[in-house]
Amino acid sequence: MESLYLLIPLSAVLVLGILAVFGWALHKGQFEDLEGEAERILTDEPQPLDGDQGRSGQAPEQSRQRNHSLN
Repeated sequence: MESLYLLIPLSAVLVLGILAVFGWALHKGQFEDLEGEAERILTDEPQPLDGDQGRSGQAPEQSRQRNHSLN
């Protein structure tokens, strides 16, 4: 019976923490475009690179092969 005095407040804190994380994700726009990401993997054309992703000038397969040969 004494364990309930510990478990009930801990579960209430856990629920409040989960609600806080869900509210944060909702506020940051994590659930804005669910269909767009699901359809993006079905397209054949490559997506444009952002910022510094294309600076190395090598395709991902080439850099993987190079990194594998170094190990």
